[in-house]
Amino acid sequence: MNFAPASGTRGRLGLLAAALIALPLSVLPASADDVVARVNGKDITAAEVQVATDVFGEQLAQIPEAQRRPMIVGALIDMHVMADAAKAAGTADSPKYKARMAFLEAQALRNTYVEDELQGKISDDEIKARYEKDIAGFVPPEEVHARHILVKTEDEANAVLKQLADGGNFEAIAKEKSQDPGSKDNGGDLGFFAKGQMVPEFEAEAFALKPGETSTKPVKSQFGYHVIKVEERRTQPVPTLDQVREQVIQMVQRDKYQDTLAKMHSAAKIEILDPTAAPAAPAAPADPAATPATPAPAK
Repeated sequence: MNFAPASGTRGRLGLLAAALIALPLSVLPASADDVVARVNGKDITAAEVQVATDVFGEQLAQIPEAQRRPMIVGALIDMHVMADAAKAAGTADSPKYKARMAFLEAQALRNTYVEDELQGKISDDEIKARYEKDIAGFVPPEEVHARHILVKTEDEANAVLKQLADGGNFEAIAKEKSQDPGSKDNGGDLGFFAKGQMVPEFEAEAFALKPGETSTKPVKSQFGYHVIKVEERRTQPVPTLDQVREQVIQMVQRDKYQDTLAKMHSAAKIEILDPTAAPAAPAAPADPAATPATPAPAK
């Protein structure tokens, strides 16, 4: 959902209210102690406002913080006004409504169970065990630390090579002439990178050079012409648990979810009555132990 097409706060409220129709009202917690508003005698609670805020967190990030809560409350008021009208019209008895509510209730139960019983019960021992498993099978790749000067034409690149041959300073020339905004101000510094992180032409030359060496001819890529200097070579350091903790937690959560779901499938009585609707067997997940999570290369 995108707020952009609507103009003004009221337009945004209308879009948000329309989207909030999908919220499963029957599973929203309520408390008499945190009533924010009331519509036709029905309480709108802080808990309901929080659910709506969580659902639309990404979209609300575009809205100034001071406007977010009033916007959500306004959208919930709109939603409840229309919900009351729908009840009066008998919509709650329609097959479409009942099917939608059955789906939303199952979805809400699944999401809450995953949050509380799976994601919420991951121990430090599980995180450490997963990290150690990944690290045990990890062969650190070779990395190079390189600088480059990017220019538009081969003639410009040859002129840079001549300046360097005449004693010019690589970093100073990069700051003056490089067309790469990401490294220009740092003297062309790209930090350390492993194979597969740069375009092939650039990578081949960078990994062929020894520390302290500069390319002897321009290297053409889709971005232009490069003059490359390698500063260092090393084996990539093994990341510490603190550096990759969030990625490891995500992997533990994924594994626990898949294992739990597989056990639930085995214990459940599942009947596919429509042969054309039979789901394909789930593919076995790739084992990330071969490539453990690593922090982004330095730039």
